Amino acid sequence: MRRTSSTIPFGYNLDEETNQLVPVEEQLAALEEVKNYVTSKAFSLREGADYLYHKTGRPLSHVGLGHIIKKNG
Repeated sequence: MRRTSSTIPFGYNLDEETNQLVPVEEQLAALEEVKNYVTSKAFSLREGADYLYHKTGRPLSHVGLGHIIKKNG
C-alpha cells in the first residue's frame, strides 16, 4: 500500500526503505473486533479505543476510531 499522507494509519507501519505501508495483522484483527463491538453497541467509542490500546499498545483516539468505522463501515 502506498503512503498518501503524513499520518500512518492504525494497523500499518511504514517501511522506511520503500516508503510503503505494511499491514500489521494483529492490529487489523483487533480493529475488526472492536468495530463489531462498537457497531453492536457492546462498546462505546471510548471503550473501543481503550481496548485497542491495551490489546495492541498503539494509541487511537475515540474520534479517530469513529472516523475509521464511518469510513470503512
